Amino acid sequence: MAKIKVGFGFDVHQLKENHPFIMGGINLEHHAGAFGHSDADVLLHAICDALLGAANLRDIGFHFSNKDERWRGISSLILLEHVVDLLAQNNWQINNIDAMVCLEAPKINPHIPQMQKNIAASAKIDVEDISIKATTNEQLGFIGRREGVVAYAVCLIEKK
Repeated sequence: MAKIKVGFGFDVHQLKENHPFIMGGINLEHHAGAFGHSDADVLLHAICDALLGAANLRDIGFHFSNKDERWRGISSLILLEHVVDLLAQNNWQINNIDAMVCLEAPKINPHIPQMQKNIAASAKIDVEDISIKATTNEQLGFIGRREGVVAYAVCLIEKK
């Protein structure tokens, strides 16, 4: 019987005026962007945490500390590649990833196919094994006030 595990990931970042907004490896046109130590790509950070959690390999902060200058401003697609390599070293393969982004703006639906392609390339899986959805927070809370962005992800991995 194959050994399979499920992982869950979550990430949140503050939005700052005149800062790049990177999501799914794409620089989105917007007046404010997610702020963080790396490129602050909440979608990829949630995916990394889901994968690391499923494999019982700690979390993204453990592997890519915000006190380590090697990771300052780095593309989160590179962080995802490192996570996928860690999984492979531990004989895990990714079956699928399902993610949800929660923000008021910008609208990401037109960009989802390219995000899926970016993630598939870094994760070494097929595009059809990556689901990305988006919703708003109905103008409630810090997301509704456009002060931050949140992403959730789940994944299924299987022992090789």
